[in-house]
Amino acid sequence: QVQLVESGGGWVRPGDSLRLSCAVSGRTFSSLSMAWFRQAPGKEREYVAAIRVGASTTYAADSVKGRFTVSRDNGKNTAYLQMNSVKPEDTAVYYCAAVTGRPISGILRSESTYEYWGQGTEVTVSS
Repeated sequence: QVQLVESGGGWVRPGDSLRLSCAVSGRTFSSLSMAWFRQAPGKEREYVAAIRVGASTTYAADSVKGRFTVSRDNGKNTAYLQMNSVKPEDTAVYYCAAVTGRPISGILRSESTYEYWGQGTEVTVSS
């Protein structure tokens, strides 16, 4: 059984940095493409960033491009979301998601692409 466990959320001030982690068990991590999504209060869940098997290229939504970076450490079975220069509008529950293989880039932002989901970690950005 594949399990994804997010950690690293919390309260931060605007402009601060935060790193979220997603620990994966139950499947060969190197065979999984990983993504981060978020859901703000009262809004639908939205795509944030993704990194495919091989990690040669990463992808990010326009709203976080240049501020957030997704990465992975296959030796630690963990994916990361480095969040820099956070803004109040980044406040949300952040979820990691995984899918076996290497989907085409055009479907990385679709929730239906992903087979496995974590329970989420909450991030609050406020002064």
